[in-house]
Parts: sequence; C-alpha cells; structure tokens
Amino acid sequence: MIAHLRGRLLEKDPESVVLEVGGVGYQIAVSAATARTLGLAGAEARLWIYSHYVQDGGASLFGFSEREERALFETLLGVQGVGPKVALAILSGLPASELTKAIAGADVARLTQIRGVGRKTAERLAVELRDKLVPFPVGPAAGAAAGAGGGTFGSGAFASALPERLADVQGALMTLGYRPAELEPVIARMDPSLPVPDLVKQGLAALRRI
Repeated sequence: MIAHLRGRLLEKDPESVVLEVGGVGYQIAVSAATARTLGLAGAEARLWIYSHYVQDGGASLFGFSEREERALFETLLGVQGVGPKVALAILSGLPASELTKAIAGADVARLTQIRGVGRKTAERLAVELRDKLVPFPVGPAAGAAAGAGGGTFGSGAFASALPERLADVQGALMTLGYRPAELEPVIARMDPSLPVPDLVKQGLAALRRI
C-alpha cells in the first residue's frame, strides 16, 4: 500500500495532479485545500496517500498535504453512503475546521451546501461522526491565526509545555470555535493521562459553565 509520495509535479488542476516519482507518473486526486498548497508544474511536492482498490479496476490514489486531512478523509469513509469521491468533495466543500464544527453542531443546513451532499448524507455525517472527530486537530489555519494573535497557544510558553494529548484536546476545541484565552485555564486543570475524547467532553462541560 502506498502511504506517502514525494516527487515532481508534471501536471496540476484543481482536482488532481500527476506526480513523477522515480520516473513513474502517479495520477492522484486531491482536495481543494491540498491543491492550493501545491506549487506549479515542475515544483517538488509531497503527499500523504490513501489508496482505494476496486476489484478488477486497480487502485485510485487520493493525496493530502497533511496527515490530519487524510485521517479526516478516512473517517468520512466510515459513513454509510460516503465513498472516496464524495469524501473528497466534502473536504473540498468546506475548510476542515468549518466542516468539523458543522458536524459536531449537527448543522445539516451548512452540510447540505456542499456539492453532492444531500440531506440524508448530511444527517448521517452529524449522527455517525459527532463523537469521532475530537482526536483530529484539523485546523492548521486556526493554529496560524492563533500565532498571529500574540499570547496564544500557538506561540506562547503554555503551548510548548502542553503534553501531546492535551495539545490534541486544544486543537479539537479550537476547531469548534473556542478562543485560546478561553481554553488555557480549562486545559491547565486537565489530567493528561485520560483519553482525548473524555478530556474534550470535560472541556466542553467546563466551557459551558464559564
């Protein structure tokens, strides 16, 4: 199974690329977010790969610039009726942070604005994935915004001191729209030995009381 490729871009369009690796050109479907991170033809690129095999049809490759986006893609595939093409369309329809927020908040109206997502699929996303997204700190944009704000988790001493599990909790809560200033005192009281989903639930309960 191919997990990662690094090579030279031969072709690129908004939905796919051809990546030359060791003299072999791989055609790879990409999300809109990943396409925006890649350079022009001739540039070097690396992609985290999901390989989808079809009986008697070979393999289709799906590429992502970040492992977190690939993990979210794989999670979407666990929803009934969501195949690789629909999962990629979902990722392309909303930034990852907005997508996870819409799913966690069961915002069916927002989800049905994504091309190819009907009401039944949107409802399945909200019901089946609401408790499965918390391990994914899928908001690189949120992290960048935090770094620009000064005195936040993204660049302060508090961020560098966070255990990995609490950093995951921080990322999950930030994708739900909470600000770093709200999260710091809550996360500081957490037990890093507990599972991430339990810590996220504790954090949400504490934040609702503030």
